[in-house]
Amino acid sequence: MTTISILGTGNMGQAIAAIAAQGGHSVQQLGENDLDTPVTGDIVVLAVPYPAVSNVIAQRGDQLAGKIVVDITNPLNFETFDSLVVPADSSAAAVIAEALPSSRVLKAFNTTFAGTLAAGTVGPLTTTVLIAGDDTDAKSTLAGVLTSGGIDAIDAGALKRARELEAVGFLQLTLAANEKVSWTGGFGVIA
Repeated sequence: MTTISILGTGNMGQAIAAIAAQGGHSVQQLGENDLDTPVTGDIVVLAVPYPAVSNVIAQRGDQLAGKIVVDITNPLNFETFDSLVVPADSSAAAVIAEALPSSRVLKAFNTTFAGTLAAGTVGPLTTTVLIAGDDTDAKSTLAGVLTSGGIDAIDAGALKRARELEAVGFLQLTLAANEKVSWTGGFGVIA
């Protein structure tokens, strides 16, 4: 059993918590009013919008040392909804990894919507979470949590692949925002 701390109580945080609990893992879910409660998970999921990440790191960065930290953000410009706010040769995950050098940072969940995580399916396909990171053991640990909860996981490569995952996430978000796909739909993977 793995202990997962989820920082964020929104739809994504709740869906990830449900998957972990379904797999028999211990889940701690913390909101912005829980700053006095220490992070206890071996895996810590940053289930907050990208603009909130810097505050989370400022408030809890020391608690994240040595832990697997999962960045689920899409660094979208929320004013224009038409671009990413990280340099074209970087990613939100790279920025987070630089800020948390003692953590094992992964990129995951950003190419799935909360509805497909909660349902466990994208159309007729099992929901698949793509995981990028430089630590093979960390990726394997997260994949184990997901598969035990009924979701598929694919190792998408090194953390530098987060850039492409964020581009896919951005595309999916803009399609949904423009009502080209539903918020309960998304991309599926046939392996």
